[in-house]
Amino acid sequence: MKPTLFEVMRMSRICRMALVTCLGSFILVIFYFQSMLHPVMRRNTFGMDICCRKGSRSPLQELYNPTQLELSNTAILHQMRRDQVTDTCRANSVTSRKRRVLTPNDLKHLVVDEDHELIYCYVPKVACTNWKRVMMVLTGRGKYSDPMEIPANEAHVSANLKTLNQYSIPEINHRLKNYLKFLFVREPFERLVSAYRNKFTQKYNTSFHKRYGTKIVKRQRKNATQEALRKGDDVKFEEFVAYLIDPLTQREEPFNEHWQTVYSLCHPCHIHYDLIGKYETLEDDSNYVLQLAGVSSYLKFPTYAKSTKTTDEMTTEFFQNISMEHQTQLYDVYKLDFLMFNYSVPSYLKLE
Repeated sequence: MKPTLFEVMRMSRICRMALVTCLGSFILVIFYFQSMLHPVMRRNTFGMDICCRKGSRSPLQELYNPTQLELSNTAILHQMRRDQVTDTCRANSVTSRKRRVLTPNDLKHLVVDEDHELIYCYVPKVACTNWKRVMMVLTGRGKYSDPMEIPANEAHVSANLKTLNQYSIPEINHRLKNYLKFLFVREPFERLVSAYRNKFTQKYNTSFHKRYGTKIVKRQRKNATQEALRKGDDVKFEEFVAYLIDPLTQREEPFNEHWQTVYSLCHPCHIHYDLIGKYETLEDDSNYVLQLAGVSSYLKFPTYAKSTKTTDEMTTEFFQNISMEHQTQLYDVYKLDFLMFNYSVPSYLKLE
């Protein structure tokens, strides 16, 4: 018996419904597997979106989505430090964001660890030698195990570490978004005195004497001897300060990295740093980074007593012979570093 027209239409409708149902089921299956491969981004209490990768947790996840329900005192401390930088950048937007876009050359201080998804902005005179040693261990894939076995001069060989400026623009953006970014800071004038002592009072630093010492003596010393003009190895701290605040110096070329401001080296108003460690709490902050990276069970930040370390008392002595006018001008140069990283104005300063 041939089916009636009504029955044919009914069967056609049933087939279409079955097809739609099957297609819908197929789409749901695809969506399910996609969700397994690319989990949904979770919003956390810090307001950042962190993707939860199956099978492992990145340092960013460990920081912003901690496994424990309550935030540790350490996590709260670092959140306060992040907020301090954000607030300072906002309040000083004209000064701190002179340029709206960074170039790859601005990223040459950001060391990348692909294996542990870390980016470290190194600041000279803030334990950067030891941190470079640690980064060589992390990126060496078994080549190194003890940071202190790496000679200091080898830690500063640029070829031993990869920096962010070596990547393409899309690769740079991906890493800035997905890797944990950190830096270490120090009381600005203590860091400055440390740089002066290391580069101008040590006889072996002839390259600095020739490059900067001779220039400083020529500009800042009246009746300089021919030997001082030729060697540049006896620069006084007062002359060094006068050189730093001289408008000609700042127009001529950027500061050397050893006395450049942190905000100019690491660009914290353009790059969101997840952790801001401090020289004053170096060991605790360093090991917290290693804990987030999941390597604290076999790697500790190296610590050792260094009798030549620049202290606050030593810094006070160096500033005794600096005039009030020069102290004020020097503070203006480093003011953003003081504010961003919550360092109070030193008690020994006599500001106008």
